Amino acid sequence: MLQQTQIKTALPYFERWMISLPDFAVLAAASEAQVLRLWEGLGYYSRARNLHRLARAIVDLPAPPRSPEVWRELPGVGPYTAAAITSLAFGAPVACVDGNVVRVLARLTADGTRFRDNAAAARHFAGLADALLLPADPGTHNQAMMELGALVCVRHRPQCPVCPVRRFCAAARRGDPENYPRLESKKTELRAVTRLWCEHDERLLLHRAAPGARRLAGLHELPTPADLHLDHAAVLAAPLLTRKKRGITHHQITESIHALQLTARQRRALAANPALHWVSRSGLDQIALSGPHRRWVEELLAERRGRAAPA
Repeated sequence: MLQQTQIKTALPYFERWMISLPDFAVLAAASEAQVLRLWEGLGYYSRARNLHRLARAIVDLPAPPRSPEVWRELPGVGPYTAAAITSLAFGAPVACVDGNVVRVLARLTADGTRFRDNAAAARHFAGLADALLLPADPGTHNQAMMELGALVCVRHRPQCPVCPVRRFCAAARRGDPENYPRLESKKTELRAVTRLWCEHDERLLLHRAAPGARRLAGLHELPTPADLHLDHAAVLAAPLLTRKKRGITHHQITESIHALQLTARQRRALAANPALHWVSRSGLDQIALSGPHRRWVEELLAERRGRAAPA
């Protein structure tokens, strides 16, 4: 959960997850729908699917592997995850290199290399991280390095006066620690998406992304005109309910939600599309929606209930 997510955001999800899926055996037996529902709102849903696949692989083994090399052969496990699991749980002498550790090492060395992203920087600093590792207690060493980056050697306004390794830090001596690491900034791409709000018999029409979709696979969202094979220009004439914004990686997306009353003929035509589902209001709690669409749907339902309530 902490990949691409801050601790304060992940904590309530982690607690809810551990209550429902406390170990690999329970997770392996869970349905993908339950897994996605518990993950809903954290984004990057491939992490949840990989964790689900990982659990199913682990329960087929006689015991969890103890080396990072074996862990890296399992679904969704990269160098950092393998190092974290094996050094903390089994004392394997391997260094963890996450974004916090990259920041510490880049500043200690005042390394001016320009990196495409954090993954490239992690690969660059892996050798140095291993050289600095305390073999007698790699788990504690790794946690100390990550905490140093998370709490002291922070991205903006690092706490250099209280840093325990300041006397070794080249960037602190230069007086420019915020210049490191040097990561290329990604250009934000703006997108506009039209969504449809279609209700019938107290049910809401939703579109479920295909299981193999690159993003949001298996998750429900409000449909687009293309999902319903409708003319986009004609849809824009329907009443605009709201306009919302969301971010996915480096995309900034503006989504306009229009209310559209489908005809009986249109509803019959949609019945043949397995990706489209009429979901009752009570049934919304039983399916996985993308985080933003969960909030937007709940907001719009509350507004519409408020308008329908007698004065």
